[in-house]
Amino acid sequence: MEPSGPGGATNRRNFLSLVGLGAAATAGGGLLAGCGGEVGPTSNAQDLDKLAGLLPNHKELALDIPKPSITGVRPVPDGYTEFPTSLVDAIADKPATSGQKITAMTPAWGPAPPGVGQSAYLAAVNAELGVEVNFSVQDGLLYANKLNAMLGARDVPDLLCVPEWEVSKLPRFSDAVAVLFEDLTDYLKGPAVDAYPMLATFPSGAWRNSFWNERLMAVPNPTDGPFPWALLYRKDLLDAAGLTYPKTIDELFEVGKAVTNPGKGVWAFNEIFAVVQMFYKAPGTDDGWRLKPDGTPEFKYETPEFRQAVEFMVKVFQAGLVHPDLVATKGADAKQLMAGGKIVFMQDGPGAWQGLQAEHQKTTPGFNVQAVPIFSATGGDPLVWGDDDPISFTFIKKGLGKARVEELLRVINWCSAPFGTKEFDLREYGVEGKHHTRTATGPVKTDLGFKEIQNQYFFISGRNPVLQPFPQTPNFVRDALTYSNDMVKFMEKDPWAGLKLEMPARFKASLTPTDEKIIDVMRGRRPLTDLDTIISEWRSGGGDEARDFRAKALADAGR
Repeated sequence: MEPSGPGGATNRRNFLSLVGLGAAATAGGGLLAGCGGEVGPTSNAQDLDKLAGLLPNHKELALDIPKPSITGVRPVPDGYTEFPTSLVDAIADKPATSGQKITAMTPAWGPAPPGVGQSAYLAAVNAELGVEVNFSVQDGLLYANKLNAMLGARDVPDLLCVPEWEVSKLPRFSDAVAVLFEDLTDYLKGPAVDAYPMLATFPSGAWRNSFWNERLMAVPNPTDGPFPWALLYRKDLLDAAGLTYPKTIDELFEVGKAVTNPGKGVWAFNEIFAVVQMFYKAPGTDDGWRLKPDGTPEFKYETPEFRQAVEFMVKVFQAGLVHPDLVATKGADAKQLMAGGKIVFMQDGPGAWQGLQAEHQKTTPGFNVQAVPIFSATGGDPLVWGDDDPISFTFIKKGLGKARVEELLRVINWCSAPFGTKEFDLREYGVEGKHHTRTATGPVKTDLGFKEIQNQYFFISGRNPVLQPFPQTPNFVRDALTYSNDMVKFMEKDPWAGLKLEMPARFKASLTPTDEKIIDVMRGRRPLTDLDTIISEWRSGGGDEARDFRAKALADAGR
């Protein structure tokens, strides 16, 4: 997630890692203690195919917007390499008419932006909306904790952004959804969505994922990139050392050793365990599930591929190839270390790519970030983790009344205007002369723009996504889509596609402590021989229950 600009800001798992983010979200009872009254089962499965009749109709906009320059292989988005010479008005009337202020909560990574009364950006967009949207912007790294506390207290704003990757951390989330949020089915199903034409353009798959308890409960923010992780590298530093990016697991280790020089303050890597799991072809579906040849579900912890990835990481840490600041803490800033040439390879979401390049090429001549193509450590085709789940969901507080819900949907609709419209331009870049300057190749943000614009309105929107051009990084869209179109051919197939699963609470609660134990093994704080014991404890602590649940979900769906 690029914290200071558009485009790269929409890859949903860029901040996930195996370092225990959001641990408090699965501790101490969570929503089970907070929803009150009768609670539902600790897990459930919905067959989304049976809900097709409740989906909004899909309808393209009749707007004069240029066609994309590069076609993405779905679910990779299309891309533009140039800005349109003129922008179109997508919405003639102000969406809000009641004068009643709107409260909203969204995440941000980095310093929180100024709020209402201190932000020219908020003032400009709110003027177009016809209403004051007052954002509570929360630390993205701790967002699950905040959500868990808020939902448990049953105290939610008018509009609440819930990132897709946080849902799995929230115990009994479907119960909370039923209690706290408005059922949007009748507002949006079939032709009803025509009242919100931007929302009607969303892919049906994004809407399918927005059902809880067999009702349409949220507006999705469709993905603009299916991949949770990439291994970015400083090509300029490898070029200077006469090296190329690694194409095998042995080359990854050898190149890592070659670039590591503690005397000069340089190490090879940050925490790269997720991409190493991909290199060894450990499963990644729903954080790590697949089917064995006999049709039995198994989790990544139980697979030989996962063990190989752990063994490789033990070797990496023993060789001292990870920056010591990242070994010692959970919070060191890998982006700054990479920008300063202190690490050469960085595991992050693909959304970090453009922002890193744009920011640091200004001060480091020749600065060049690229992505290492995913390879197979064991032969054959690579396996690439990915899905087309939405980036996030926007929920509307329950009980506000029909007129207010419709007004809030009109606001979301305005915020969802596509690339090439004036509404999109204001949402992404703010006011010309204040938040950006207009160049021959498009808008370039000012310091004020970077300070005040932190994707606030993006995170209460959805939109039909594209990868837009960036004047300061003219090669990025082509580089990123070349990489993505190559990688999507190897994207892992999901045996549970079409099923919406809320995993058992014990399984959810088991993941963070188990991951932390495995981290201890990789970093040498526990012996590798402890891995079998750790996995056995996970099985008895929720893993076996989760396996049975997934098997039953497939059987109930007739698969």
